[in-house]
Amino acid sequence: MTFLVKDFMNKDIITIDSESNITDASKKIAESPRGYAVILDKGHPKGMLTERDIIRNVVAKELDPSKVKVNQVMSSPLVTISPDVEVTTAAETMRLKNVRKLPVEHNGILYGVITARDITDHFAEYVDKAIKEVLIWSPFRFS
Repeated sequence: MTFLVKDFMNKDIITIDSESNITDASKKIAESPRGYAVILDKGHPKGMLTERDIIRNVVAKELDPSKVKVNQVMSSPLVTISPDVEVTTAAETMRLKNVRKLPVEHNGILYGVITARDITDHFAEYVDKAIKEVLIWSPFRFS
């Protein structure tokens, strides 16, 4: 029984160019329920910008968001994961790298983003299937 990243990831990706300013980026992020965007440099994923990045690195420092470029405050380097690995590997990568969002990339192509929330939203389904799998192969029969 395997649960793959591609089965849990969100395929609706919000992307922003690294040269955009924070005002424009904030508007784009605010239009989405996600709260983050993947940052592209010449079409390639280079970082992640979250609402938290904007608050900590722009608002709290009282900087002018129209003058701050996304590439100045984005989180980078980008930690990515393949769509074909198990979701448990994604969870472990998040823990080890201290991130909550992983862009899903393969051969330079961005397919989606998997978040800690995506994993927890499917946790009950994962546990249910794991238990059923164990019971199928168990020498003990439960009624």
